[in-house]
Amino acid sequence: MAHWSTFEKETEREIKKLISCISGIEDEEDQNFQLALKFAWSNFRFHRYLDVDSHKVQRSINGIYEKLMVHSDLSKAESWRRLTNEFLNSPLPNTDGTKTDVHHGILSLLLSLSESPSNTNFTERPRVKEAEQEDNFDWAKYLMEGEDIDLGPYPDTPEWSEEESEDEDSQQPISREDSGIQLDRTPQEDQDNPNKTVAVTWTVGEPDARAWLEQHVVTPYWVAHAPRFPHSLHLHSNLLNVWDQHLYNNDPLYLPEEKAFVTETQVIRETLWLLSGVKKHFIFQHHDGKVSVRNNVVVTHLTSNCLRSVLEHIAVYGQAVFRLQKFIDEVTGYSSEPCPPGSSSSYSSKKGSEPPFRTYQAFVWALNKYFTSFKEELTTIEREIICNDETVTLSAVLERLSPHLAQIKVLHKVFCTGVAEVPPETPNVVRASHLLNTLYKAIIEYDSVGEASEQAVALLFSLWTETVRPYLEIVDEWIVHGHLFDPAKEFIIQRNKDVPVNHRDFWYATYTLYSVSETVENEEKLSDAASGSSGGDQGNKQLTMVSFLKPVLKQIIMAGKSMQLLKNLDCKEVEQSERSSRDAERKSLYALFLESVQSRLCSQEESPTDTVTEELATKRSLIKMQSIIAQHLAIDHVHDPLLAINFARLYLEQSDFHERFSGGDFIVDRSSQSVTCQTFELTLRSCLYPHIERRYIECCGNLMKTLKKDYKLLEYLQAMRNYFLLEAGDTMYDFYTAIFDKVQEKESWQQLSFLNVQLQEAVGQRYPEDSSRLSIFLETIDPARKKHPVNNLEVLTLSYKVPWPVDIVISSECQKIYNQVFLLLLQIKWAKYSLDTLRFNEFTNITKKLEGALAEEVKVKEPINQQIHRMCLLRVKLMHFVNSLHNYIMTRILHSTGLEFQHQVQEAKDLDQLIKIHYRYLATIHDRCLLREKVSFVKEAIMKVLNLVLIFSERWQAGFGAWKIESIDKMESDFKNCHMFLVTILNKAVCRGSFPHLESLALSLMAGFEQC
Repeated sequence: MAHWSTFEKETEREIKKLISCISGIEDEEDQNFQLALKFAWSNFRFHRYLDVDSHKVQRSINGIYEKLMVHSDLSKAESWRRLTNEFLNSPLPNTDGTKTDVHHGILSLLLSLSESPSNTNFTERPRVKEAEQEDNFDWAKYLMEGEDIDLGPYPDTPEWSEEESEDEDSQQPISREDSGIQLDRTPQEDQDNPNKTVAVTWTVGEPDARAWLEQHVVTPYWVAHAPRFPHSLHLHSNLLNVWDQHLYNNDPLYLPEEKAFVTETQVIRETLWLLSGVKKHFIFQHHDGKVSVRNNVVVTHLTSNCLRSVLEHIAVYGQAVFRLQKFIDEVTGYSSEPCPPGSSSSYSSKKGSEPPFRTYQAFVWALNKYFTSFKEELTTIEREIICNDETVTLSAVLERLSPHLAQIKVLHKVFCTGVAEVPPETPNVVRASHLLNTLYKAIIEYDSVGEASEQAVALLFSLWTETVRPYLEIVDEWIVHGHLFDPAKEFIIQRNKDVPVNHRDFWYATYTLYSVSETVENEEKLSDAASGSSGGDQGNKQLTMVSFLKPVLKQIIMAGKSMQLLKNLDCKEVEQSERSSRDAERKSLYALFLESVQSRLCSQEESPTDTVTEELATKRSLIKMQSIIAQHLAIDHVHDPLLAINFARLYLEQSDFHERFSGGDFIVDRSSQSVTCQTFELTLRSCLYPHIERRYIECCGNLMKTLKKDYKLLEYLQAMRNYFLLEAGDTMYDFYTAIFDKVQEKESWQQLSFLNVQLQEAVGQRYPEDSSRLSIFLETIDPARKKHPVNNLEVLTLSYKVPWPVDIVISSECQKIYNQVFLLLLQIKWAKYSLDTLRFNEFTNITKKLEGALAEEVKVKEPINQQIHRMCLLRVKLMHFVNSLHNYIMTRILHSTGLEFQHQVQEAKDLDQLIKIHYRYLATIHDRCLLREKVSFVKEAIMKVLNLVLIFSERWQAGFGAWKIESIDKMESDFKNCHMFLVTILNKAVCRGSFPHLESLALSLMAGFEQC
């Protein structure tokens, strides 16, 4: 083993110790000991462990350093950085060079063994380096042994000592220019103090450097009985003493109070600290969230009242900063400082475990950004004070901070109105909408002032753009992906999770629109079918429904519901892949809004040449308008050139000014255009609304295309008209004639099996795809209504199974209206069919039978031929009436209205518009078919005539022997009365113009009316 290195020998020795310690075998010659030795050597030499990754170790070191900096452990961070660098740059035994794998391996081991370096309480202890052992061997004597040394003429003179000269130099006073540190010089009056402080020299980096600064550099003016600082004896610097002497001389009861003297620099510093959010002060005091000024604080060159008035003015802004900073801390830390019982803080009344909603977080983020820039300005001023290169006064600081203080006043006003005044336990949707409305109204209010509040408008607009971000992100997620992600329920539209997407009531009951009254306490929930879809019909109630979204609220609701419905439809894979590829490249709504705002602001910047040209044009226009207004003022005997100039400037921006005032008539329409500047609303109209409109058109267009193409919406609407409105005349004719034949044959027809078989046979021949969807049901009616034969058809109810999502348009309520029209058409068809099936030859046999048996009776009464003639005339009159009514309903109402409906369906842009068109179509035919309650008396008269037709048909078929001859007179009288009544009513309605569609029916009935 002579070729082994020292490291290998030491390793061999340590391995043997390890084996003896673990196994307990002391004999190295033992066989087991040798096996363990070979095994250990094999693992050390041929291990499979990876070499240490120096980059990974360095990243871990940097990560711990950044974490310590984030936690504000500056001393620990500095020690960590310095100690690791010293270790990496120091040599190790048996290792050549620095920053080797051995260095990083040791650090990796230490990092693996450590649990939480950033949470450890660490205080660096000063390390005492081992002093090198002095070599006491006299090398000079040893080397110069036997040499003759010439000591010069004065061998007894001692050698020159450099240390003594250095000691002498160190006793000289240190000048400020050389050290950069001004010595602490005790005032003259404190020289006799036996406990005077002795100046201690120090160097940067020593542990007690901060303590030395706190004890010696800053005069402890905050302690009781603080020593007076030296100041000038000039009159201006002793104004306080002069004023106190004046009060003492003039007021015999004046008693000087104990005062705490401070310098103006100290007042400025505490002012800066107060405005930066520091809570512990000497001059300013905090009591229950209010900032007050200490009574006994004075400066030598101001009176106490003057200083107090200035400081109280500062304390107001300090209190505003404190309230805003407290709100920021509570939102960012959830509830880091628990509120005391009875606290009026509305934003901290929620549960401590519940995080604040995103609108408040965005508002706090915007506030924090502003206060970061504001604190940078305060830090700059404080650095200038520390440098002491120029005189800094309190008035100069306040004048420099006046724009910031005005902005803080605006922010505090918005905070008080939008956040602090909201009552406790208010829902998040009310809080968010109220805050956004407060910002919106504040921008409009300050924007109307003009140039005087440009900075306030800019601040509020930046604050609003940050605060509105969660709302726009919720809208973007909804109208792009069909998912309304609102975990905190802060959006004004909220999802009703009880209604699934594939439910037929999805379009009406899925979302709820929340609107809050101006008093904030009252909350109203409006169904989106009533308010959201109608575009906000509740405007007369002055609701704070997030004002900036009102113009596009309907588009947002339609696009969101359409997109969610599209996501759940079985669209084609090609369209889905194209949509996903487009979605990967698209920008969010918030990003598009910011880009549009930026481009709008950039486009308003003009070149200097254009500005000069515009100014010249404006000046010329002003002169011209001034002369025009002066002429019009002269009409009222008013000669005021200044008034004319102001009016000219007021209406300068109106394009139609010259045309309005240069004409013959002097008319001023003050409601035509607002004089106030509404640039913020114009910004929303040009930068935000177009993006929402574009997305609305795209989403709703895709949904309409999918419903029409893939789900055959138009085919189902046509099927409803075919079967319920009898547009498929040949098919439905086979169905209802089978019923009418049963009635004429006096057979039972109210059987479900019979009705459904007839319906399936009629439909299956021409429309086999609809045979499984159509069915008919029987319902019970009032027995009193069965007295009239025409009402017997009211037991029928036709049903058509509409699949999802088409049932959103063709709902069960729509089918009820369809059924009412269907029953009316069946009653008319029944009357028409009854008259059409009557034959004249049926009276021939009846006449022959009655010639012998009723000879006496016939002689008394009118001849049978005359009676037959009257019956035929009555039949013709009834046929004219029924045919006129039938043609009016089938052509003037159903056909023409159906053509308009088909055209409107093709032009519909969204599903909600299609639903409204369908409802309007049903309401139109329901109204024009005289089914409305308001014109029920007209329908009753028509039903009497139809019932008379059925009775007449029954008596016609029964013959003369089955009924009395007088019944002909009664039928003629009843028909004449009903006919006269209808003609009179319809003519009056047509003359008034209230029912123009009834004109054709009125003219047709009047043509068949007999003049008595």
